[in-house]
Amino acid sequence: MIYAEILAGGKGTRMGNVSMPKQYLPLNGKPVIVHTVEKFILNSRFDKIFVASPKEWMNHTEDVLKKHIQDDRVVVIEGGTDRNETIMNGIRYVEKNFGLNDDDVVITHDAVRPFLTHRIIEENIDAALKYGTVDTVITATDTIVESTNHEFITDIPVRDVMYQGQTPQSFNMKMIYGHYNALSSEQKEILTDACKICLLAGEKVNLVKGEIFNIKITTPYDLQVANAIIQERINND
Repeated sequence: MIYAEILAGGKGTRMGNVSMPKQYLPLNGKPVIVHTVEKFILNSRFDKIFVASPKEWMNHTEDVLKKHIQDDRVVVIEGGTDRNETIMNGIRYVEKNFGLNDDDVVITHDAVRPFLTHRIIEENIDAALKYGTVDTVITATDTIVESTNHEFITDIPVRDVMYQGQTPQSFNMKMIYGHYNALSSEQKEILTDACKICLLAGEKVNLVKGEIFNIKITTPYDLQVANAIIQERINND
């Protein structure tokens, strides 16, 4: 089966003094999270679409989605203590309610990336079914500078082989679940990126081309940019 998991577990501390997590802030008259979920319900290949929310915001998430979206595939589940635990909660939900099959895949995506495209979703599904692990990336346009001590440059990698990670990140569910469970508690705290879990386990991570406009809304400036993107699209229609 093919599942989507929208990661809406963040509290949005970098958004500043706002009354709610960033995924619930308005974007052109609708919460950001609604714009994101709408992209997934347009794809008929998904059997279920999970929205992983902070526990204290689950009722609010359900109310928001019921108001704007009518699709029985959408289910609100509780998020985890961090990104990877949130992804695992989705897999545990599937294991408990449907059972895990060898070819089950999950397409995970940030709730605050509302501009992903049908192409990106489709290519993630196809690549996850074929390769088992997928990351969505764009080529790095700026030079990447490394500083391990946060004071002096320790390396400047060749830009031609550098990419910037986006989402979706997509996985064979049994595979990533097994690799995650094999980690120690210390490793789980350090490894914040799900693709790196698979990479360290020796899996090949396939790349899907993202888009520059597939931005993550993290700061007030990002929200301004997102509103500008939508307004430009409205004006061009």
